[in-house]
Amino acid sequence: MKSNSLTIKNKNGVTYITFPRLSSCGVVRCLFSTKLGGVSTGRYGEMNLSFNNGDSRENVLENYKRLCGTEGIELSHLVLSRQTHTSNIKYVTEEDRGTGIFKPSFSDVDGLITDRSGVALVTQYADCTPLLFCDPVKKVIASSHAGWRGTVKEIGKLTVEKMTGDFGCEPENIIAAIGPCIGKCCYEVDDPVVSEFRKLTYLPLDSFIFPKDNGKYMLDLAEANRLIMISSGISPANIDVTDICTCCNADVLHSHRATAGKRGNLAAVIELI
Repeated sequence: MKSNSLTIKNKNGVTYITFPRLSSCGVVRCLFSTKLGGVSTGRYGEMNLSFNNGDSRENVLENYKRLCGTEGIELSHLVLSRQTHTSNIKYVTEEDRGTGIFKPSFSDVDGLITDRSGVALVTQYADCTPLLFCDPVKKVIASSHAGWRGTVKEIGKLTVEKMTGDFGCEPENIIAAIGPCIGKCCYEVDDPVVSEFRKLTYLPLDSFIFPKDNGKYMLDLAEANRLIMISSGISPANIDVTDICTCCNADVLHSHRATAGKRGNLAAVIELI
């Protein structure tokens, strides 16, 4: 696995990914996991971060402890939700710390947002697109999970609107990242999926949907979400965009498509310092 846009790190035996623009803004700790450096086994690789796919609770807790320890994030600060491909975004505070770890998860929530330091937002992936946001001026962060359904529902745009509407953020101040997801090299979809994207008439479809001879299409989720971010007022110069495909790199990243669902979960974690 290599990248020209993201940073791949190894610390204490844990391999993980960071985002240059977010890392340099000075107000967040942020990372994205790989399969390497944990204690899980079998189809979960070494590092599985889902409590709901059959792995032992003890393994997953230890995996979170090892992963978050690389960047100094406390296990007790984590907030998880049960993601169901919605566009629902929930505001969380210190009172929510431990949700999904030591107390029940929020349900039907695919985006988390906070303006409180020491609250670590966690979203999970295995081909879907991680969307991370930080306004270093207002000190607001968000993390959203965007599969093709979430992308069509414009969860990235809704996240920006929540940052601006609820917290007074200015889009031009927002720094964003699009994390590793399935790439256009591997993500074949059919016409019903493409028909949903055609409803987003402000997007240039030929920039991220590519017809094939078999009547299907290759879909570039990262580019679709980048364009949605830009349409929401975020500067292109403020966005880290993945060049890592989870499916191509299924040896080190969990990929639903590459494994026909026999896999663990990756996680993105972001916390205000």
